[in-house]
Amino acid sequence: MGSTSAHNPDGFGRRDLIKRSAAIGLISVPTMSFLSACASSDSGGDNKVEKGKKSDTNPLGVNETALLEVVIFDGGFGEQYAKDAEKEYNKAFPKAPKVKHSATQKIQSVLQPRFNGGTPPDLIDNSGAEQMDMGVLVGKDQLTDLTPLLDAPSIDDPSKKVRDTLRPGVAEMGQFDGKPVWILYYAYTVYGVWYSQTALDKLDAEYPETWDDMLAVCAKAKKKGIAGWTYAGKHPYYIPFSLYPFIGKIGGREVLDAIDNLEPNAWKHPAVKAAFEAYYELYKKGYILKGTPGLDHIESQTAWNEGKALFIPNGSWVENEASKTTPKDFEMRVAAPSSLDSSDKMPFGTLWASGGEPFIVPAKAKNPDGAMEQLRIMLSEAQSKNFTKLVSSLTSFNGGTDGLTLPPGLTSATAALDKAGENILNPRLQDWYVALQKEKIGVAGLGELMAGRLTPAEAIKKIQGFADEAAKDDSIKHYKHH
Repeated sequence: MGSTSAHNPDGFGRRDLIKRSAAIGLISVPTMSFLSACASSDSGGDNKVEKGKKSDTNPLGVNETALLEVVIFDGGFGEQYAKDAEKEYNKAFPKAPKVKHSATQKIQSVLQPRFNGGTPPDLIDNSGAEQMDMGVLVGKDQLTDLTPLLDAPSIDDPSKKVRDTLRPGVAEMGQFDGKPVWILYYAYTVYGVWYSQTALDKLDAEYPETWDDMLAVCAKAKKKGIAGWTYAGKHPYYIPFSLYPFIGKIGGREVLDAIDNLEPNAWKHPAVKAAFEAYYELYKKGYILKGTPGLDHIESQTAWNEGKALFIPNGSWVENEASKTTPKDFEMRVAAPSSLDSSDKMPFGTLWASGGEPFIVPAKAKNPDGAMEQLRIMLSEAQSKNFTKLVSSLTSFNGGTDGLTLPPGLTSATAALDKAGENILNPRLQDWYVALQKEKIGVAGLGELMAGRLTPAEAIKKIQGFADEAAKDDSIKHYKHH
C-alpha cells in the first residue's frame, strides 16, 4: 500500500501560513443508536430451504420453488434497479413465488429485530444513515460467505467467474479479515469535490488544482454573494468524501492505512494537521454557506443546485439523488481534491473510488443460494447497464457503459477515474468501524471542526481519543490492512 516515509512536521509549505483560532465553544453531541451486536437467538433454528440441483443454468443450486426475500435501501439509487433484476430472477425460477421485495431508509430499525430473532431476509442492501455496522456483523458471524457467488460462472460469459468480471479491489473490500468475502459492493462510487461547470464559467474560473487557488476561487465567489462550500451538516461524515483523499494525497496512502488500522497517534500525522487546518480556513474566511451545519444531505445538495455554493463533498450517487432540483444547464462535475502544495506525496488527480452500496446475505437467511443468484443476475452486463441508465452511477461490473450516453456527472466521474490511474485511495474506516466513523469522528469531530466549534488541534486530539478508545475496546473486532 505504498512505502512508509518520514515526514517533517514543518515541511508542508503553505500550511504554516494557516492560522488557528480558539474554539468558539463546545456542544454536547447526542449519541446515535448503532448496531452494537446482532446476537441472533436460536429461535429461528436451521430453517434454510433445501438446496436445489446444480446445472449450467443454475450453478449455485438454487431451490427453484423457494421464496426469495430482498430488502433494499431506498436512498440515492432508489429501488427500481433491484426490482428490474428481480424480474429476471422470477423468469429464471418461474415455479418460485414472486420475489418478496421491500425498501426502507431505516435499515437498522427495521432489520435489527429480525436479526435478533433469527429471521432476517435473504438479501439486504445495507446502506444509508441507519446502516448496520458491518464490522460487527462480520465479527459476530452474522453473514454468509459469498465466495460461492464469486467463483460461479458469470451470466454473460460462463468461461469467466463472477470475480473476474468485477472492478479491481471490489472483492477484496468484502473480505475484512482473511479469505471469506462477506459483502458484495454493488455500486462503484467516485468520491470527491462536486461542482457545477456552469457556475465556475460564470465566475470565469477553473477547478482549483491547488489550495491557494481554491481559496482564491472561494474569495471570488464570496464577492458575488456565493459561498465556496456546503456539506451535509447534519451528516458530517460526508466531509471525508473529499477530506480523506486530501489527507492521503498530502501524506501518502500509508497515512490513511494507519488511521484505518487504529494505530497510536495516526491522527496526529502532519498530513492530517495540514488538511484539517486547510478545511478550517474555509470556515474562518466565511467561505462555507451560512446555516450549513443545520442542513441534511438533501438540503445541502439543493442549496448547491440553486447556486448558493460552488463545491460539495459527495459521492457519485448525488447526480441521481439531486436530479429533481438540478438545473438542466448545471453541467455537474466531480474532481479530485486540490493539491495542498508541491510537497504532496501523491499527484493531483489522486481520488477516492471504491465499491459502494454493500449487499449482504445474513448467515440465518432461509434462501442464501437464491440471494447469491440474485446478485449474480445484478452483475450481468444488462443489469449493470440498466443500473447506470436509471441512477447515473457505475456498478462494480467492470464495463457496462458501452453504447450508453452518460450524463454529465457520470461522464466526469469516469474521466476522473481515468486521470487517477493507479492513484486510487480506498479508506476502510467507514466499513470496519461504522459507529466510530459516523457518530464520533463525523458528528463529534469533523462536524464540530467545520462549524467552528473546535480548532484543528482540538479536533485532532478528540478524534485520536475516539480512535484510541476503539482500539482498546475488546468488545469489537479489529481489522488491519495486510
